[in-house]
Amino acid sequence: MSEQISILIVDDEPDILEFLKYNFEQKGFNVLTAKNGLKAIKLAKKHLPEIIILDIMMPKLDGLETCRILRENKKMDNTYILFLTAKNDDATEIAGFEAGGDDFISKPIRIRTLMARVEALLNRRNKSIPTNDIIKIDNFVIDNEKRKIILDEKEIKLPKLQFKLLSLLASHPERVFTRDEIYNKIWGHGTIVGDRTLDVHIRNIRKKIGNDYIHTTKGVGYSFKNSK
Repeated sequence: MSEQISILIVDDEPDILEFLKYNFEQKGFNVLTAKNGLKAIKLAKKHLPEIIILDIMMPKLDGLETCRILRENKKMDNTYILFLTAKNDDATEIAGFEAGGDDFISKPIRIRTLMARVEALLNRRNKSIPTNDIIKIDNFVIDNEKRKIILDEKEIKLPKLQFKLLSLLASHPERVFTRDEIYNKIWGHGTIVGDRTLDVHIRNIRKKIGNDYIHTTKGVGYSFKNSK
């Protein structure tokens, strides 16, 4: 690893913390650990890690609420959050994405799978989306350099992945981007992404900007259309 990446691992099980800490240190990561959400928030604010691996079921403050609090901090915009969960159900995954998570890994942990998912997140961090620096569509402005969205003169905040997704769609208004195109441009070639993951991110964007801008072409993909 050419640069040392900071990673914060949060889990209330000491054995898991020690196991993950050892493996990530062997790969050259700078590893921070926390046993609960409250400590995780303090460490994240102080160190601004590139990656946070966050258990969902924890005492004091669970992973979902911890993620929501972290996402309220603008300095955490560039941090990717990967949830660890013993629950493998739709409701948990949807709740995690709505809280601002970027990916999931199921317990029991397979270290090779986890490492691959972390590498995919880091590759996503460096992946640029070919768009204009500033996209202006009537009452809608997307500033890619400053990563700002202005709608009707009000600023709207989106997590980094959702910002990239909206910027991609708005870069070619009216054009329908297929699901495969979106997966390749946002997540990267070879990354396994379920349809549910993309749909949840689109739904969260719509919650912030309204339902009139992103249109669904059933069975194909999504497009950006001005509501006026």
